[in-house]
Amino acid sequence: MDFKQLRSFIEVVNRGGFTQAALTLHISQSAVSKQVAQLEADLGQPLLERQGSQLHLTAAGRIVLERGEALWRGRQALLTELDDLSQLARGELRLGLPVIGGEALFASLFAEYRRRYPNIGVQLIEGGSRIVEQAVRSGELELGGSVTPSDPAFARQPFCNEPLDALLPAGHALAGRDGVTLSELADTPFLLYDRSFMLNDKLLSACQQAGFTPKEGGRSGQADFLAALVAAGQGVVLLPSVVARRLQRDGVVRLPLLAPDHLRWDIAFIWRQGAYLSHAAQAWLDLVRERGPLADR
Repeated sequence: MDFKQLRSFIEVVNRGGFTQAALTLHISQSAVSKQVAQLEADLGQPLLERQGSQLHLTAAGRIVLERGEALWRGRQALLTELDDLSQLARGELRLGLPVIGGEALFASLFAEYRRRYPNIGVQLIEGGSRIVEQAVRSGELELGGSVTPSDPAFARQPFCNEPLDALLPAGHALAGRDGVTLSELADTPFLLYDRSFMLNDKLLSACQQAGFTPKEGGRSGQADFLAALVAAGQGVVLLPSVVARRLQRDGVVRLPLLAPDHLRWDIAFIWRQGAYLSHAAQAWLDLVRERGPLADR
């Protein structure tokens, strides 16, 4: 069934004739007549009885009018909703964010997005990069912040590439230095992240390259708790500089990690390669690009 034909039929009935329907539809009367005739031919039944200048609905016409008006309203509602999505007047963003760096990196970004698009619902998952990647891969999430993957299954928008700082107990032998190398920490217990954090893999690999396997002093997914363990003298934790700066406290010394210089916290927003991105997701990526790299901020 052609919606143009259906619309012409509805207008002919509601306007009381072909001439008035043509004026409403801004087409010729002959075009209206052809569309109604074609609709009758497609349905195989007459919809209108013509008695002189009067039009009357047949039994089939009454059914088509009732159902047709419902279909037309449904079509218009569908188009309105799709337009609302494109104008970001409604919709949903399914987003994953790293646990580490939430306050320092993502809180203001999230707040600005909500300010600009108050009608967009946000389904948020926090976790390590493995959790975020798996949720994006399965389609549970549309976008996710993750340590930049090499997997070609993901497209990516770079977000930050931060150096690491070491948080040491104030009484540590290296606490008075201006910086520290990874190899100089070989004898200090390392406070590591939960196993879903890919930064763990990068850290352990760098330790192996430096010639040692770190002694594990504990694990957590919460940067605040790791800093508290440092203050209690339980070991050293390596954190992105932007996060470590906010965790300085009594009993804790922050030192830049001087080497290896390739050990960094590089975060990108990822999505499935070739996947359709909603207008809500595209708006998030536009905001990320607008804010620019962390170093520029």
